[in-house]
Amino acid sequence: MPGITQRMLVNQLRELEQDQIVHREVYPVVPPKVEYSLTEHGKSLMPILDAMYEWGKNYMETVVKGQVKINEAAK
Repeated sequence: MPGITQRMLVNQLRELEQDQIVHREVYPVVPPKVEYSLTEHGKSLMPILDAMYEWGKNYMETVVKGQVKINEAAK
């Protein structure tokens, strides 16, 4: 993920694991391997996240259109 430090990512994943949103699977290999997957609770958030994505996409279209109008008016 661009713009996020390794430490911040690890902290967020640990918090999501504690909240039972993701499951952490550690494999006994060298180099160390860790995989994360959604739990049932995490999967239950998908409709909400999808709705938020659609809202954001639509809202950004409105914002961009508004910025174009402002830029055109400033010319």
